[in-house]
This record gives sequence, structure tokens and C-alpha cells, in this order.
Amino acid sequence: MNMQIDQDERAVLRELARQVAEHAARPINAARERLWRDHNALRPTRAAVLVSPEGGWRDCVRDEDLRCTGDPARSFERQLRQRLFRAERIGDDMPITANFDVGWLIDRGDYGVPVPHVRTEDLGSYHWQAPIRTPADTGKLRPRSIRVGHEATRLRLERAREALGDILNVRLHGWPVWTVGLTWDLVLLRGLDQVMLDLYDEPGLVHELMAFLRDEKDRELDLYEREGVVPLNNGPDDMVGSGGLGCSDELPAAGHAGAVRIGDVWGLAESQEFVGVGPEQFAEFALPYQLPLINRFGLACYGCCEPLDRKFDVVLPAVPRLRRVSVSPWCDRAVAAEKLAGRYVYSWKPNPALVCAPKVDWAAVERSIRETLRIASACRVEMVLKDTHTFCGDATRPGRWAQIALRAAEEGS
Repeated sequence: MNMQIDQDERAVLRELARQVAEHAARPINAARERLWRDHNALRPTRAAVLVSPEGGWRDCVRDEDLRCTGDPARSFERQLRQRLFRAERIGDDMPITANFDVGWLIDRGDYGVPVPHVRTEDLGSYHWQAPIRTPADTGKLRPRSIRVGHEATRLRLERAREALGDILNVRLHGWPVWTVGLTWDLVLLRGLDQVMLDLYDEPGLVHELMAFLRDEKDRELDLYEREGVVPLNNGPDDMVGSGGLGCSDELPAAGHAGAVRIGDVWGLAESQEFVGVGPEQFAEFALPYQLPLINRFGLACYGCCEPLDRKFDVVLPAVPRLRRVSVSPWCDRAVAAEKLAGRYVYSWKPNPALVCAPKVDWAAVERSIRETLRIASACRVEMVLKDTHTFCGDATRPGRWAQIALRAAEEGS
């Protein structure tokens, strides 16, 4: 595998790394870290502000802005330029650190029934043929053959250290599991429309599939522990859950002595695919299968884009180490404030359409932010702009949103 970085690429990367290191040395980063550490401990702070551009990064760091052409230099360059964009043009509460992360290369295989995605020319969209067409098809399911690419990962890490290791703290660091929610895999296997019908027509099949997926995810977590690929995610630049930083003194858990366990880190469960499923069926078909998984983690996050206002009473008491709860654009913010005050981080996700539309009404953006801060004034609030899959070519938008949110946070509403 050719992972060489030529001299011209090396020079580009090193200059970008020097600029990142300069930003990381600024005193404001220590203040930002303290903010998140207090925030996650539920100590009084102003609201925390975070931008997660996601798909919108393509408007901020464009392909044509990159000077490196080979792998891994091009991906390293993109990471560095994104860090600089955040420092210089977003200015949210995320600390800029001197860390440079290289993630594990992992082949996760399939469940014995491949689910090929057929993509269209539209950004991000695809369709697929769900492979479990009848209950009898469950006999085709097999445990995944998950392979950690130790050698390929080692080579990638070596290249990063050779190019940048005297400037930045190059580390092997990348969380291998985003969610233990399971319902996305269920939908891939069976199809979304069919799953909704199955809740009434084939409940036994749903239970069978969810039990299979639970056991597979449990085995996957065990494998990552055994292979040593679970990193601590309680640092000042660790994104956790569906938004928010994991900076915390409560992790790793007692007894940690080098090897990182699932109980030493933050984890996430969510069920966006069950957005239209009521609390009773959610409590029967989804949550019982998630609980043995999410309760393995040292601290837990729950929720993403799905509104949880009708499910708080089911979820909150069931996850003892729950700390961060998503308040999506479709969640009743007042109900969330009542249920979460004093006990959980109120992780508010503003409607990204307000910032992603062809024309932005910035007055409406500010009204939404200030209204939320008033509604949730008794809560430990974080405002996380995410799911921004485009800024319509306007790279000023994430920074403008961050400055409005920071001003409102400082003023208290």
C-alpha cells in the first residue's frame, strides 16, 4: 500500500500544522476547556456554543482549496485546513488543540446479506433493496467478520508522525462506533416502510431482528475492547453523542489502568428511524435492546434528530449514567426544559434550514436562539449547529451563526 508523502506535500502540511499549533497555544483554549468541563459536570456556566459543519464543510474547505493530491496527504491537509477554518472563521467554543488524529481503519463486513447502495446524482441520496424480504430470510443472517486494519493504520500513523510529529501531537484516536441505536441497521435489513408495518403485522420478526442486532453490537464492542481500538473521548476536542464535547473529569471510570474499556468512555443511543413510533411501541421494540448496550458506557448521550418530548419518561429513568440529551428542532423545547433541568445537558440543535436556505433571515436565527435560551434558562444548555449539508456556497454562515449564539449566551437570552 503506497502511503508516501512527497516533499511538496510535506511542506504544505507542515506550514498548516505550524498555524494550527499557533492557534492551540492561545490562552482562550484553556478557558473554553474549563467551560466544557463545568458544563458536562452540570455546574453553572453560560450556554456552550458549537458548530459542526458536517456536509457544509464542502463550502468552507473546498476541494479546489487543497494542494495535496495523494493519500494520505490530501486527507491530512483537509483536516488541518478545517481546524484553521474553525479557529479563524468560526470562533465557537471548541478548543483548538495541538492534537492531530489518525483514526483506525476497520472493515466491518456485513451480516451475510449485503445491502448495496444505489446512488443518484443528487447529493447524498441513495436507495437500496432490503435483503430480509420474508421472515424466512433471517436464516441468511450471519455474524459480521470485523477486521481491524492494524498494519494499514500503523503505516498511516507513521506517515503523519514523519510529516507533523515535531509540530503537533500526532495520535491514534478515532471512535469506532457512533451509535448503539440499532434501528438504522434494522431499517437497512428490512426497509423503513416494511418495519413500520412489521410493528403490527410481524412483531415477532422485529423482536428477532433487534435481538440479533443487539447481540452483534455487543460483540462488536467487545472486539474493539479486545483489539485495543477504543480511545478515551473525554478530552477538550472530543466530539461525543450527536453533538457536544466530551471534556470531563468523570472519565475514565474507576479501575482504569491503561487499556480503555467501554465503561471508560461516552456512548450514544438514538432512534431517528422510530420518529413516527409512539412511546409504548418504542418501549417495546427499541429501548429494551438498546439498554444493555448504552448502559455499558461510563457516560451516555441519547437522541439525535428525533423529537424526544413524548419519550422522555421512557428513556430518562432507564439510563442511569445518562448525561447529555438531544433537543432536536422538532422537539417541544418547553417540555424538554421541564424534564432535563438540573439533571442533564440540554443539547439543543437549532433548525439547520434557517442557516442552509438560499437566503438567510438572520433576525429569525437570533430570535430562535434567544427564545430557546429563555425557555431553557434553568438548564445546562449547549447550542449545536449541525446537519448543515450545505451553506449554499457561503462560507461566512457558520461563523456568523456562532457569533450570534455566543453573544446571546453571554447576555443570557
